Amino acid sequence: MRPCSSAMGMLACRRHHPHGELMTTILYVEDDVNNRLLIRRVLMAEGYQVLEAGDAAETLRLVHEHEPDLILMDINLPEVDGYTLTSQIRASPRLANVPVIALTANVMRGDRERSLEAGCDGYIQKPIDVDLLPNQIKQFLKR
Repeated sequence: MRPCSSAMGMLACRRHHPHGELMTTILYVEDDVNNRLLIRRVLMAEGYQVLEAGDAAETLRLVHEHEPDLILMDINLPEVDGYTLTSQIRASPRLANVPVIALTANVMRGDRERSLEAGCDGYIQKPIDVDLLPNQIKQFLKR
């Protein structure tokens, strides 16, 4: 299966599984290209359609154009951090029920709570365990 997303993180399609059902779409918000490449491979191997954004402007454009089923949100983004970006996404009634999962290397006391206060539904600590990630994603999609 070829990726739906280009190297620049753009997406122009809404893909279907070979059996016809609509694929679950995950938006991965991450400014590090190497992290995006790794997580994209893991998620695509699990059958997910992956959208990618490297900054706030691209995130807001993609989230409104495609209404993903789940958002993986890096907290340490340039210009606008993931907390602020999550709050902006949550302000849209259309997106209020889309799960947002914080992915962050921030492990100080209170970081998890700050993510939840910003509107994140969960928290996954970096470095991400690629063996556990698919099951973690499935748990958030079941809610």
